[in-house]
Amino acid sequence: MFSKDEEIRYSRHFRLEGFGEESQRRLKNSSVLVIGAGGLGCPALQYLSAAGIGTIGIMDGDVVNLSNLHRQILYSESDIGQNKAEVAAFKLSQQNPNVNFDIHTEYLTINNALDILNQYDVIVDGSDNFETRYLVNDACVILDKPFVYGAILKFEGQVSVFNYEDGPTYRCLFNEPPKGDLIPNCAEVGVIGVLPGIIGSYQANEAIKILTGIGETLSGKLLLFDALKMSHLTIGIKLVPENKQIMDLTRYEIECGSPIPEISIRDFEMHQDIVDVREPLEFAEFNIGGINIPLGSLGSGFKDLSVSKEYVVVCKSGIRSRKAIEVLRELGFSKLSSLKGGLDAYMEMNSDGRQK
Repeated sequence: MFSKDEEIRYSRHFRLEGFGEESQRRLKNSSVLVIGAGGLGCPALQYLSAAGIGTIGIMDGDVVNLSNLHRQILYSESDIGQNKAEVAAFKLSQQNPNVNFDIHTEYLTINNALDILNQYDVIVDGSDNFETRYLVNDACVILDKPFVYGAILKFEGQVSVFNYEDGPTYRCLFNEPPKGDLIPNCAEVGVIGVLPGIIGSYQANEAIKILTGIGETLSGKLLLFDALKMSHLTIGIKLVPENKQIMDLTRYEIECGSPIPEISIRDFEMHQDIVDVREPLEFAEFNIGGINIPLGSLGSGFKDLSVSKEYVVVCKSGIRSRKAIEVLRELGFSKLSSLKGGLDAYMEMNSDGRQK
């Protein structure tokens, strides 16, 4: 069952009381999908690969950029501009050639979620937005797949296991998405570089426990970690039975107050006046032109704009741009639209728009 190389590679697992050869065999015969090869996905992927999972799916439509490197230590400067899933699979195969890697160079959508998730035993969610988390949850409920949740922001992280056996789902913790204007993200408020390494490692540990049946998982519990205080707090999550009754996928968009006009990638034209509300470093790494006014500076930076012009507001994923439109409306601007899906969607459709 195990080659000589594998016997040596996994020898510490073989000798581990309560784990042994049988648990290692289960890992070898199992499959895990990691959604997002970023801050959480990198450490989760590294430890799952090293542990000897038989098949690992890596799903990410994003490319490596310079601002990733302080926390996504699977990558280096030579990888900038390349797809994360492809780079991760190449490097991980060098770490453990016994693992089979499935590469998905796309984002998770309503159209592909069920087909892709159905191929794997456990889903590890390393995404960084609520839309994807609700999509992962609902697809896992429909397919009866356990998924390992992780989230980070600033100095704090969360970990849990959802839809495992008779345990609660993500909607039992957060029934509905919060309003978009209440959602901070790492690009705006930052994250300490070591935090995703800690939380992603916890996620890998939970996946291994699920696959081998050892120990006690975080199903029905939410682990809260504070990196500044080095404190852990675990709270209980109760199952809400109706959250197990999801039959199909729906639209997953976070609304910000009143409706925000959006322009699709197909309808977007480069000659239009653009306001890019990302941070200056993000803009410097890659942009499609226009005026760069970070979201937090709109209160003063709007003076560079004309109320008579029509602007397309852009950001990374479309969340900050919608917030920016809310702010600009209060400042008297009315001819505004948000680039749907943000620059992530733009780069996905236009390979020439990726940083080389």
